[in-house]
Amino acid sequence: QVQLVESGGGLVQAGDSLRLSCAASGRTFSSYYMGWFRQAPGKEREFVAAINTNGGTTKYADSVKGRFTISRDNAKNTVYLQMNSLKPEDTAVYYCAADRTYIWTQPTQYHYWGQGTQVTVSS
Repeated sequence: QVQLVESGGGLVQAGDSLRLSCAASGRTFSSYYMGWFRQAPGKEREFVAAINTNGGTTKYADSVKGRFTISRDNAKNTVYLQMNSLKPEDTAVYYCAADRTYIWTQPTQYHYWGQGTQVTVSS
């Protein structure tokens, strides 16, 4: 089992950057595939990015490709989401998620979730 805690959210202006972090508990972090998802008010939770266990494979939603970068540091039990050129439509609560089996893009496939961190982008 793994526990996840996100941090790094905040209020920024359009065009700014933020880096989200997700710290994981436990000694087996390197065996988990990690994902970032987001949920805006009144909308379903949507996929943002995912990374495999060693960081060699990543996936991105089309809406963030070229602007966001997912990475991980297994020595620090942490996964990151670097967000550049932020837009008002990126405003949402951002969640990290973990699963042992695959680099999923569907939120229903992830077994472990953090509590989320709010990102608000003003125009």
